[in-house]
Amino acid sequence: MMKKSNIFLNISSDLQDEIFEDLVKKESFKLQRIISQGHTTPKDEWYDQDEDEWVMLVSGEAVLSFFDDEDVHLKAGDYINIRAHKRHRVSWTKPDVETIWLALHSQSSE
Repeated sequence: MMKKSNIFLNISSDLQDEIFEDLVKKESFKLQRIISQGHTTPKDEWYDQDEDEWVMLVSGEAVLSFFDDEDVHLKAGDYINIRAHKRHRVSWTKPDVETIWLALHSQSSE
């Protein structure tokens, strides 16, 4: 029997740390659920990933900052494709509600 789940279920009430959960992991891609609530990337740290990353905000709000580029404010339903090695960080997530992300990491198209 096929197992189903729900993106809004099984969220810990203790969100002291941001939660990263693999939903699907294959050789060529990984789909994660990320849950933030006021979490940000530490100051002066940047993600610099070897793979492309497509992210969609399912709920909440966030701001992604890009090194030498403009900030992008995301609301529920917004998505963005971040190419490999595009340095970025989460500079803000809404502090009073859960921000739920879907992040698809895949082999770089370059």
